[in-house]
Amino acid sequence: MSDTPDDGLPAGPLDGIKVADFSRVLAGPFASMMLADFGADVIKVESPSGDDTRSWTPPVDEYGVGTYFSSVNRNKRSVVCDLTTPEGQAAALEIALTADVVIENFRPGIMERFGLDYESLIDRRPDLIYCSITGFGSTAGAHLPGYDLLVQAVGGLMSVTGGLDSEPSKVGVALVDVVTGQNAVVGILAALRSLEQTGVGQRVDVNLLSSLLSGLVNQASSTLATGESPQRMGNAHPSIAPYETLRTADGPLAVAVGTDKQFAGLVRVLGVPELSSDERFAGNSNRVANRVVLKSLLEEQLGSRSAAEWSELLSVAGVPAGKVNSIVEALGLADTLGLAPVVEIANADGSRTSQQVANPIHLSGTPARYRRPPPLLGEHNGAAFDLPAVPALQHLQ
Repeated sequence: MSDTPDDGLPAGPLDGIKVADFSRVLAGPFASMMLADFGADVIKVESPSGDDTRSWTPPVDEYGVGTYFSSVNRNKRSVVCDLTTPEGQAAALEIALTADVVIENFRPGIMERFGLDYESLIDRRPDLIYCSITGFGSTAGAHLPGYDLLVQAVGGLMSVTGGLDSEPSKVGVALVDVVTGQNAVVGILAALRSLEQTGVGQRVDVNLLSSLLSGLVNQASSTLATGESPQRMGNAHPSIAPYETLRTADGPLAVAVGTDKQFAGLVRVLGVPELSSDERFAGNSNRVANRVVLKSLLEEQLGSRSAAEWSELLSVAGVPAGKVNSIVEALGLADTLGLAPVVEIANADGSRTSQQVANPIHLSGTPARYRRPPPLLGEHNGAAFDLPAVPALQHLQ
């Protein structure tokens, strides 16, 4: 159900899947946008004041829409339902009961208050996929607010982010929300696959804290193995060296040496090939043990050229290295590499456009499609899903 002309592309792999999106802010909207990019019809159910991020400004785009909101809400229709009124609850219930997937990230108990919780809906729609996203689960942590910064703090990520002598630092983007949104997508797709096989829906539960702990990977694994928490190391790596940023004549250069061959290439390009046979640096374990002196020796050589110059020389030699780019430079690099990082989406009459970072998943036969810019609040009021002619929904027709 598209309000834009047919673009001639094949149907998306999720065409026909209807998503009632009651989520706000980032994790839930990110998940529903990923589904929408591949063809799912997403109705974003908003309160009269709209998704919180509509007011998280500045910055705004040329139409006055907050760029935070725009980043995760393309390809959706916006319908306002005031859940504090019987009329709003009835409209929201109709949308939920005619969807294949419901996504929500209210505090536990809120959806129950409005008759939109899993238990209430599953009785009438046993084939429904219901995804709940919380900060800390629905049991003992149900009362805790699920803000990304808070989860980065209590979940250990900040403890390993920043310099050894600096205070703990958050990551420069709400990464926990993004990872949780990706986990929600995986869970929903797995539940849809199970539905195909069994005809029975199920609940998908994801939470920010569990997603973060899973995303700590080697840092969490080392903690479990040793019983000791890793410490902040700035841009250095606890298990590989040199694997960090190093000073050059004009700024930092990221060097990610993971093998002895790459290390030999690095010191050869830097003009100090003898370091590859120095017993202090023979093998990764020795380089890790002597990382401080190694860093000093490397930076002595790197100070003679710019980060961009070293990046080019080292890349030609097969050594992973690159200057620390701004986001503008990063988008430019992706464009230079032919990755087409930016798409522009227009509404049906072409009166409003939005530049967006492209979906990172590339399918050869059924690629992501960009049908609608992020919706204005209530832009699609009155919209509803078409009811499919399937037995599970006969009672609603």
